[in-house]
Amino acid sequence: MELDNYSFVLLKRGPRAAEFSDEELDRLQEQHLGHLAAMSEQGHLVLAGPFSEQPDETLRGFCLYRTDLDETRRLAESDPSVQAGRMAVDVMSWWTKRGSLPFTSPAAAALRGVARPS
Repeated sequence: MELDNYSFVLLKRGPRAAEFSDEELDRLQEQHLGHLAAMSEQGHLVLAGPFSEQPDETLRGFCLYRTDLDETRRLAESDPSVQAGRMAVDVMSWWTKRGSLPFTSPAAAALRGVARPS
């Protein structure tokens, strides 16, 4: 069976999360969303989103990247919210059957003009 390799990021509450004012949190959230949008526009990020109803409130969100592990770590750690200590990241590899993600199939990739990960 052929497999596709992705990297994923678990966003967690960072070591300084409780130290920010509401104004600073708003600014960091805007920068965080801008970072994710840039990662998507550059073709690195497949999808991202926050958690809700999670049993561990320190888990904040999930990001799926099409880059290798080291590049994903570098990109995730460049997020302004991570750099500020509001969030922290755990980065891991993930494998799935080739073409099993509908938004990464050859046809979907061709429609978006994006090459599938190898």
